[in-house]
Amino acid sequence: MIVYQALSLFPSIQIAFFEDKSFQGRSYECSTDSPDLRSYFSRCNSIKVESGCWVLYERPNYTGNQYILSPGEYADHQQWMGFNDSIKSCRSIKNVYGKSWKIRFYDKKDFAGQALECVEDCPSVYEAFKFGEFHSCVVIDGAWILYEQPNYRGHQYFLERGEYHNYTDWGATSPAAGSFRMITEF
Repeated sequence: MIVYQALSLFPSIQIAFFEDKSFQGRSYECSTDSPDLRSYFSRCNSIKVESGCWVLYERPNYTGNQYILSPGEYADHQQWMGFNDSIKSCRSIKNVYGKSWKIRFYDKKDFAGQALECVEDCPSVYEAFKFGEFHSCVVIDGAWILYEQPNYRGHQYFLERGEYHNYTDWGATSPAAGSFRMITEF
């Protein structure tokens, strides 16, 4: 008798949310995308990412400020650069296991104007390219985090494979861009 074992292309993914700092209080474990976490906890002050990379959102239905977390322990919301203790939805990032990353930014909306293409992290957009704003972009390969400020600080924006005709398509309220980096299995 031959026995076949199904192998997943992606490792199992899991994240645990805790209402209080230092992994205390009411908790909830999650292994799938969740558009509304409000029934499981009222606030989130610490997180353990057991596996996978995740995008957390301050509001339900994948809206509001975004936070991208890789495997590790985050004893309080400031460790993931959270502005408060509100996490209301989450989803796993599925395309971090590839071998190539490529992104193209434009200084005008709808892929117009000057373009720059990158395949590596950039700690300061202005120093590297003399750009201070991006109005549109195309993610050709991989997944990326765009930060509002240099040195990977400020608001975070998750960019996955696809076209973004305007900065509002990735959730930003302004075209400011300070830095960006690839999302990989850290």
